[in-house]
Amino acid sequence: MSRREAQGGLEVEIVGEKAHALGRIASRMERALVELRAFDDQEEPAADVARDDLVAAAAEWVWYYVVQRDVLGWHRHEDALRFYRVPAEVLARMGPRRR
Repeated sequence: MSRREAQGGLEVEIVGEKAHALGRIASRMERALVELRAFDDQEEPAADVARDDLVAAAAEWVWYYVVQRDVLGWHRHEDALRFYRVPAEVLARMGPRRR
């Protein structure tokens, strides 16, 4: 196997790992969004503090998702965020959670 073939194989493996990471992040982001929607769908929701934590968690996972898409070279996120029905409130807070 030539050096060029070995590098090509390694590049394929790296891209595969990046894509796999995106899938894991997307799954976690989706769970965070589902938890937020479920909270909002309750007839008598718990305290606003709990909701704020859910929004913060969703915003953090959306941020991870966008960053990973950027790593893959996919810089247009609008369609993907619309597909996952990310609320404007979450987009506005997108970023790492404040602890």
